[in-house]
Amino acid sequence: MRVVPEVPRYIDVQGRQIAVDEQGFLIDPGQWTEEVAAFMADQLDVTLTPAHWTVIRFMRDRLEETQISPDARHAFRHLEAGLAGANGKKLFFDLFPKGYVSQACRIAGMRQPRAWSTG
Repeated sequence: MRVVPEVPRYIDVQGRQIAVDEQGFLIDPGQWTEEVAAFMADQLDVTLTPAHWTVIRFMRDRLEETQISPDARHAFRHLEAGLAGANGKKLFFDLFPKGYVSQACRIAGMRQPRAWSTG
């Protein structure tokens, strides 16, 4: 688990002060809301579509169930399962071209992972 930064930054999302680390990841994933996701997406130049929300909600559900950020390959498989015959990894990177950690994890309100797999 990442260490909380000594001096967090704050972003204002609809009048709520949300603590983020030096890279812009939420310090407390419990502060995440869909409004926070939309704010983060806007900051990262991602226009959220229903397919984006499918991935984001999958990631949030897994975090809720396991208290651990899901690995990228699980998100790829989730996309494949929902779209028979689709290449989940390709679709994922069509949605989040700068990557799992750089975009998807930040938008989904995950803490910054120490290490990750891209599948």
